[in-house]
Amino acid sequence: MINRVVLVGRLTRDPELRSTSTGKQVCDFSIAVQKKFKPQDGSPDADFFRVSAWEKTAEFVANYLTKGRLVAVDGRLQSRKFTAQDGSNREVVEIVAENVQGLDRPREDGEGGGGRATAAVAAVPDEDEFDPFAND
Repeated sequence: MINRVVLVGRLTRDPELRSTSTGKQVCDFSIAVQKKFKPQDGSPDADFFRVSAWEKTAEFVANYLTKGRLVAVDGRLQSRKFTAQDGSNREVVEIVAENVQGLDRPREDGEGGGGRATAAVAAVPDEDEFDPFAND
């Protein structure tokens, strides 16, 4: 059996990092994936997906990605059932991310996400300055 999902889209909100009762890190976020053709009936021109990332992937997402950033998500679909606060039974389908990659750089003005990653990106030398043999 194969259960594989690969999506490219933009984060619709800042990721939320939390710990489970067993101490594992989990990060929840959502992405909007643009549809190939704009619907003529006025419906949204993007599909929205819930995504959960665990442990090291969760830490990466929480530390370096913010609302508006373009990301690639590689994972699997998972459905789960739960009882809502009002007592109704609900079912949700979400993506469990195994790998998340940031596809764009944070904006310099801090808008559109990436404010937390500015220091990490600034530490990477420009292509013109990088010398792979400098330490030899």
